[in-house]
Amino acid sequence: MASVLRKIPFSVQILAGLVLGAALGFLARANDLSWLAGTLDTVGDLFVQLLKLAVPPLVFTAIVVSVVSLRGVTNAARLAGKTLLWFGVTALVAVGVGIGLGLLTNPGRGVSLDTAAATVPQRTGSWTDFLTGIVPTNPVGAFVENNVLQIVFLALVVGAAALLAGEVAEPFVAVNRSLLAIVQKALWWVIRLAPLGTLGLIGNAVASYGWDLLAPLATFTTAVYVGCAIVLFVVYPALLVTAGRLNPLRFFVGAWPAIQLAFVSRSSVGTMPVTQRSVERLGVPREYASFAVPFGATTKMDGCAAIYPALAAIFVAQVFGVHLGVTDYLLIAFVSVVGSAATAGLTGAIVMLTLTLSTLGLPLAGAGLLLAIDPILDMIRTATNVAGQALVPTIVAAREGTLDRAAYDSAGRRDLIDADEPARPTRQDEPAPALA
Repeated sequence: MASVLRKIPFSVQILAGLVLGAALGFLARANDLSWLAGTLDTVGDLFVQLLKLAVPPLVFTAIVVSVVSLRGVTNAARLAGKTLLWFGVTALVAVGVGIGLGLLTNPGRGVSLDTAAATVPQRTGSWTDFLTGIVPTNPVGAFVENNVLQIVFLALVVGAAALLAGEVAEPFVAVNRSLLAIVQKALWWVIRLAPLGTLGLIGNAVASYGWDLLAPLATFTTAVYVGCAIVLFVVYPALLVTAGRLNPLRFFVGAWPAIQLAFVSRSSVGTMPVTQRSVERLGVPREYASFAVPFGATTKMDGCAAIYPALAAIFVAQVFGVHLGVTDYLLIAFVSVVGSAATAGLTGAIVMLTLTLSTLGLPLAGAGLLLAIDPILDMIRTATNVAGQALVPTIVAAREGTLDRAAYDSAGRRDLIDADEPARPTRQDEPAPALA
C-alpha cells in the first residue's frame, strides 16, 4: 500500500484528501451525522497537534543553527538587512491591498450580528503585552507554554552568543544540528500524513460552517480570499518579474508544495521544512535559506498580519459604527509592518487582530464576531504567509547574484515530498551541495 501511495504525486494525494473531506463534510452536515463530524474533527485535530508538537524544538534549533550558519555567508549582515527590508516592503503592499479592498467592499455595512453577545477572545494582544511578552520570565516556561515568540527571542540570543563564542561553542552547535535533523525527520513523517489531515480538517470545516453561519460574513470572507489571491497571484508575480527578473510560473511550481501544505495545515512553522526545501530547490543557497526561512516562518505574515487585520479592523469599525480616518489607516499599516511577529507562526491571527484593534481603540469584542469562521479564513491566510516566506529569499538571492538560475528553471520537475528526505543542515566547514 505504501509503495502504491509513493507512486501518486503528493499534491494529488492532498487534492484527493481535500475532495473526499469536503464530500464527507457535506454528508455529515446534510444528514446530521454527528459521529462522522466528530471523527473528522478528531482526525484534523490530531494532525494539527502533531505539527504543534514539533514547533518548540524545531523553531529553537532551526534559528540557532541558522544564526550560526551566517558565519559562512558572505556579507551576512547585508543579506539579513535586505531580508528584513523586503519583509517590510511586501507587508506594506499587502496591507495596502487589504485596506483598499476594505474601502471598496465595506465588509461590515449592513451586517446584522448581535454585537452585545460578542466576547473578547481569551488571547488578546496589546503593545505592552507584545513587548513584555518577548522576553520570557522562565526559559523552560516558554517551551512548556509553546510561546513561539519567546522561543524565537531565546534562539536568537543563544545563536548570536554561539556565533561570537566561536570554536568553544561548536559542541553545543553540533548538538543543535543533530536535534534539528531528528526533529525534521520526525516532522517529515507527520507531513506525509497531510492527505489524511486534510481530509479531517476540510471535512470538519464543511460540516461545521454552513451557509447559515457564513451568510452574514459573506462579503468579509470573500474580501479576505480575494485580497490574499491578489497578493499571491498579482503582487508576488509582479515583484518576481520587476525585482528579481524571474519567471513567476517557475516560482509557483517550485513553491507550490509548501503553499498547498500551508493551506490545509494552517501552520507556517509546521510547513517550514517544506518551505525551506522548496526555496533551496528554487536555487537559493542553503546557508542563506536556513536563516531566511525559519526567520520568515515566525515573523513574515502577509496574510495573517497584513491583509486580514486591515480588512477585519474596517469590518469591526463598520459593525460598531466607528469612523476611521486617514491616521487610523496609517496605524493599521504601521501595526502590520512592525507587529507581525505577534502571530509567531501558529495557527490563527487573533492576537494580531486584537493588537490592531487595541491600537485603533476599537472594541476587542469585535474579534469575537469573527472567531466562528476563523479556520475558514486561516487557510488562505497561511498559504499567503508561506508564499511570502518563500518569495523574499528568492528575490534577495536573485538580486545578490547568488541564485542558481538553472535550479530555479528546473524546480518542481520531481515531487518534493516523495523525493529524498530533508537534507541535513550544512556544517560550516563543508560546502553546500549543488542544487538540482
